Parts: sequence; structure tokens; C-alpha cells
Amino acid sequence: MPSSSPSFPPQPPAGSSAAARPSSVPGDLPPLADGTAVLYVNLGTPEAPTAPAVRRYLAEFLSDPRVIEIPRALWLPLLHGVILRVRPAKSAAKYATVWMADGSPLKVWTVRQASLMQDALRAAGHDVPVLPAMRYGQPALLDQLESLKARGLRRLLVVTAYPQYSGTTTASVSDTVYQWAQRQRAVPEIRLVRSFHDDPAYIEALARQVERHWESHGRPDQLVMSFHGLPARNVQLGDPYQQECGVTASLLAQRLGLDDTRYRMTFQSRFGRAKWLQPYTEPTLIELARQGVRHVQVVCPGFPADCIETLEEINQEVRAAYMQAGGGNFSYIPGLNDSPAGIEALAAVALRQLDGWR
Repeated sequence: MPSSSPSFPPQPPAGSSAAARPSSVPGDLPPLADGTAVLYVNLGTPEAPTAPAVRRYLAEFLSDPRVIEIPRALWLPLLHGVILRVRPAKSAAKYATVWMADGSPLKVWTVRQASLMQDALRAAGHDVPVLPAMRYGQPALLDQLESLKARGLRRLLVVTAYPQYSGTTTASVSDTVYQWAQRQRAVPEIRLVRSFHDDPAYIEALARQVERHWESHGRPDQLVMSFHGLPARNVQLGDPYQQECGVTASLLAQRLGLDDTRYRMTFQSRFGRAKWLQPYTEPTLIELARQGVRHVQVVCPGFPADCIETLEEINQEVRAAYMQAGGGNFSYIPGLNDSPAGIEALAAVALRQLDGWR
């Protein structure tokens, strides 16, 4: 949109609740060239590897009814009375082992991916801003939406960092975006990428990442594809997550030329006592070690950006469990992060939607 055009949508009058919300929009940001923007949304992360910061993050994350589907009257007293008193210090210690010079790995890589996506889209003919956002934590999704609104937002593409759809992740982002839209006088046109679990560019990027690892570490006896876990009840109620993880694993194995005996799909990051999707990652690695499998590698196709679940849980906890059970050679295959193929894949996902707005 030209700089001489009026603000769109119009700003709320002084004194309204929207006007009272603190703005994170720098005053020198230019208006959107044609009213179009992309939000690249990831889950979220604490701002520091400390108990208070982790407590704030977990309070927001675990209060989302899309994440914890337990009646509020039962869950919230447990969350605030027990979990938020015990878990933050333990989690902060784990975050501290993977914290980067510029901050949380997930935030560092997400911001980097958004910037590189913007460059790739510009090279493809779409001069649109790509803003990083977090569903929980900073930069907050709602703040980024307000920032774009102030710059003249008319068309919004939301790309989530969740290749496989789940009601606990993608749907939560969708809820937030459309609840924000309900409060707007002039609602922008909104497109949200539901998933890209079977996208050819995404599968190719994963395969290249694995093959690059093989060049320096050799091929393993077993390649374990570990996805984030989900309560089994969610799938029984209709969540397609497990099915989409299976499709990703199958397509990646086909691309790598692996038969069913050379790889297996597992699920990590269990929480609580409920039954989650199986087989579980750590027990699977322990069993492989006991069976005499001497060389295993783990890749996490559901995490485009490395984070505590990959760097600490897999590369530290699961590695240690495998070695203690008598395992031999263990290595974690890094996430896509800022790899050229990974950025190309994310840009390809966005381009299919943006080209309709050309």
C-alpha cells in the first residue's frame, strides 16, 4: 500500500481497549507495500533459562485448553498449585544446557528462518515482510498482528512451524488469529497453512539433511524418526496428527531408500500419566541397545527448528539412556534450521498461497 494511502484498517479511538494495549510497533516501520504480510508462527519459549521465566511461559502454554483438554476446574488448581511450583526450576536447568549466545535455540532459529524466508520470497517476486511470532511467549502472536494492522494489513498468510497438523498446535494458532479478527472492524483476508507433512520440498529438505549427516557419520543400522508425542485420546477423538506423522515418515524413508527394517517411527515428550502415542522414543532406543544395535541416528521431522525437545531431550537424555543400556554409536541429526533446502521448503509452502494474491 502506498505511503500516502489512509491507514487500513482504521485505528481504534483513543480510550478503547485496543488503543490502550501497549504497542510493539516501532514508529519508523513503513506501511505494507500492498497490504500483504506473512506470519511465521512457532510454539514459543521462555525468555531466559531461569525458573521465573519458565514459570511465565508454562503458565501461558499449559493454560491453553487446546493443549490440555482437562476440565478447567480440575486442571487449573493442579497447574498453579503443583506443576508451576515444581517444574519451572527443573525445566530451567535443562534450558540452560542448550541456551545459545543469542537466546533460546527455538527463538534464534525461528527468527532466522523468517528472515531467510522473506529473502526467498522476494527473490521469487513477492516483496512481502515475514514476521516471526510465538503462540506463547515473545514475539507474541497478538502483538505481531497489531503491528501489521498498524502498517495497513489487508492480506495475511499464516505459516506455522508445525509440519503435521494437530488441534494442540495448528488449531491453537488458528483460534488466536481468528479471535483477533473477530475484534476488528475491517478484517483482512486471511489464509492459514494447515500442514505440510507431505510437501515434496519439505520431504526433500529432510532427506538432504539426513544425507548430509550420513556423509560425515555414515549410515546407521537404525534411523529413528522421533515426533512430538500426543495423548492417544486426542487421536481417538479425531486428531489426524498420528496419521500425518506416519505419512511423513513413510515418504522420507522412500526418498532415502530405506525399507521397513532400517527405520522406525517413535513419539517423544510424554507428560503426565495418560497413555500417549506409541512407541515411545526413549524405551525404543533402550530396547535397540539391548538387542545389540550398535549404530543409531535420530531425526525429528516434526521440528523444523532445533529446540529443547531435540537438543536436550534427544541429544542428551535419550542419548544417555541408549548408551547406559549398552548402545554403541549414537548421533542426532540436526533440524532444518537455516539450511538452504529447509528455507526453500518453507518458502515453497508460502509461495503456493501467495501466488493466488499476485
